[in-house]
Amino acid sequence: MRAIDLLNGRLKLRHLVLVVAVADQGSVLRAAEHLRLAQPAVTRSLREVEGLLGVELFTRGPRGMTPTMFGDAFVEHARAVLAELRRAGERISGLADGEVGTVTIGTLLAGSSVLLPRAIAALKRDRPGVTVIVQEATFDAQVPRLLDGEIDLILGRLNPIEDLRGLRQITLYGEPVRLVARRGHPARSVPGLGLADLLAYPWVLPLEQTALRSELEQVFRADGLDPPGNLVECTSVLTVRTLVRDTDMIAALPELVARTDADIAPLPVPLETVRRQVGVTLPAHRAPTPSARLMLDHLRRAAAEITAG
Repeated sequence: MRAIDLLNGRLKLRHLVLVVAVADQGSVLRAAEHLRLAQPAVTRSLREVEGLLGVELFTRGPRGMTPTMFGDAFVEHARAVLAELRRAGERISGLADGEVGTVTIGTLLAGSSVLLPRAIAALKRDRPGVTVIVQEATFDAQVPRLLDGEIDLILGRLNPIEDLRGLRQITLYGEPVRLVARRGHPARSVPGLGLADLLAYPWVLPLEQTALRSELEQVFRADGLDPPGNLVECTSVLTVRTLVRDTDMIAALPELVARTDADIAPLPVPLETVRRQVGVTLPAHRAPTPSARLMLDHLRRAAAEITAG
């Protein structure tokens, strides 16, 4: 027997629904009632399917319709196809409602230690079916991936975007950047501690291509000083905190990050000119996915709680 091509467009979804209904109901009449169709229409459609397949799917007897071996095989596949279509519909509905899906967040230093974990925890309580992916990198490295759709949003200190097309930003809260060191750091005993005194110690700073690094270097130059020469470049919050806690290194950290470690504390040297706004950067001309919208909602709520606290 030649292979039967069911993908040529002649077999319709209604044919699958009808054959399964006849198998379930045991008669054309009951299948018609179940589908709310006229009996002649059901009979005609069943003949169409059998004509396409070239086999008899049901035998007609006094007790109703009984599937043939061809009917059993076809009904099995028809049920599988209809089940997959139902699952597809449920998945699409879930994606549209934000019940399932994925949101990918690119993080910078600020916001990643307190704000983001709180927002993720709240999102997962609300929608456990949503997968959250967090990727840490510099702002410049994240922007192309944001514009290409590989990530949904960038969270951190708001970098200048005047020269970057296709981006928009939402401010969540203001958070000062502080110079920090371990609590027993020898610099704490220096009378009238100033920025120049801190150059005697090693530093851990953001990478050169970051906006924060540029602003910190401007702070030194405004005081007539060269930026630190003895330094480690790092964007990992965990590594920065560990280096500061376990050595005499000095770092510039968002205040909330510094607050979460009892072994480090701010130094009395202000960074007034360093920008304080924390928020999200988004594509300007692409609407967020349902999962990304939910993440944004929870980021806003967590930011409001932080500000209130």
